[in-house]
Amino acid sequence: MRIEVKGRNMTVSDDLKEHVAKRFRVISRQVSELADLEVEVFEERNPAIADGQVAEATLHLKGVTLRARSASRDILHSINLVSEELEVQVKRHRDKRRKRRESRAAAAIPPPEPNPAQELSPAA
Repeated sequence: MRIEVKGRNMTVSDDLKEHVAKRFRVISRQVSELADLEVEVFEERNPAIADGQVAEATLHLKGVTLRARSASRDILHSINLVSEELEVQVKRHRDKRRKRRESRAAAAIPPPEPNPAQELSPAA
């Protein structure tokens, strides 16, 4: 999975990039290597907003895009919350795909034909 960290009105340090890579490692194991993850971090400049450190994550998968947004007082905490929210979405998406695949496979298998030898045998 390719991870891109962007900062709006703030600089993105190497420590922040490492933290993002560490937090999204679980998700990277569950999705394809071709998936793209964009994490954008920024600070709300409005003093009336208490939770001004915002993290947004967009995960581009084949056929679907998952998004999560979280705000808190600390940027690292916001990243943690976003990663947890995205983990839930990825798990839900994978379960949906798995159920869809299993139901299609079950529909493709024809029902077993009755054995005529069993029908002719006398019942006890």
